[in-house]
Amino acid sequence: MMPIKSAPTRSGSRAQSRRNGLDFRESLTQTESILRRDASWIFAAALAVVLTCALAPRAAAQMDGVISGQILDVAGKPWADIGVQAVSDQGAKIDTKTDKDGNFSFRNIRAGVYSVLIVLPAPNPPYEAAKLRVSSGGETPKVNVNFKDVVAKQGAEYQEKAKKQEEEKQKFQGMKQHFDAGVALLAQVGQARADLGKAQADQRDALKQQVTDLSGKAVTEFEAAKTAAPEKDPNLHLILARLGDAYDSAGRADDAANAYKQAVELKPTAAYYNNLGGILGRAGKTADAMAAYQKSAELDPPNAAQAYRNGGITLYNAGKMKEAVEPLKKATELDPKSAQAWYLLGAALVGSMEYKQVGSKMEVVVQPGTVEAYQKALELDPNGQYGQQAKQGLDALAQIAPGIDTKMKAGKKKS
Repeated sequence: MMPIKSAPTRSGSRAQSRRNGLDFRESLTQTESILRRDASWIFAAALAVVLTCALAPRAAAQMDGVISGQILDVAGKPWADIGVQAVSDQGAKIDTKTDKDGNFSFRNIRAGVYSVLIVLPAPNPPYEAAKLRVSSGGETPKVNVNFKDVVAKQGAEYQEKAKKQEEEKQKFQGMKQHFDAGVALLAQVGQARADLGKAQADQRDALKQQVTDLSGKAVTEFEAAKTAAPEKDPNLHLILARLGDAYDSAGRADDAANAYKQAVELKPTAAYYNNLGGILGRAGKTADAMAAYQKSAELDPPNAAQAYRNGGITLYNAGKMKEAVEPLKKATELDPKSAQAWYLLGAALVGSMEYKQVGSKMEVVVQPGTVEAYQKALELDPNGQYGQQAKQGLDALAQIAPGIDTKMKAGKKKS
């Protein structure tokens, strides 16, 4: 440090005083310099620590936590194959299932707070068995749940609910068993009917009896399925529909119609209305049948051709030829490749023919479109059932109306 130059003094004491003041200021200046130097060193050291912490690689999060336990059912026995979930407080879910002894475990999970849920059979909500903290490398308490104890703790109301659920489970299993048996029997009925159609005269009676017996057994099974169905079972409409099929096969038209009416109340589908129309039509209730077919067509416009075709068949079989023409025309318009619809339209038009007196003779008045309908059926199905029947129809027309042209024409379009 440079020496401080003294100013001239007037007296010795004043000069001494000034020297003492200057010495004090010099000492203070030296102290401040030392403090500044120490503070700079402390700041540098602190900065080094911060940078070291910031730049040092962080340790990877430990994922060695474990949650395990055992689940026992309401009878106190190991509950196998039941779903268990571990849900972290961040919302992450891990799923597993119990083994044959009811044991489960979640391994290699991140430390944190987890809820352990038991995924009970529907319609029950998941049961929260525990909420616990999982520590890295620490021991987590086991989650053991005995639903026999749970039920006992929750009282009579829960027990009644569990009992009802068990009863419904048993009823469902019984219902399914009867339903499957009924479906199998209806398949046998179908095969017996097919055999009946090809059987020799001496075999027909036995096959008819087989159809009757199998149909009766199918009715019994589906009635049992209906009785066993749990309350408000979503499959009840299907049971009623198949019961209607069984009643129809057994010749119980009224019961069949009632079963299908109940089915459409639960689930109004085009198929159910179509089948109801067939049952009503075979029972001679053509007006009700046509209403059902119309409903079927409205519910499923892309497949409405089938409903109109079946409506035409119903009217045709009832001898109402003129009424059958309109739905069959709709069927051919919606499905122009159906040989059956074209043949039936031709047949209905033939059945609608009129006669007029010409002198002393009666002449046939062939309805417009008759020949074209038969020709279209023959074109679409030349070697099949409907094509051959259409050919016979054309031959018959040629005989009863000699002046009509029934020959196939190349490039003939539907009129």
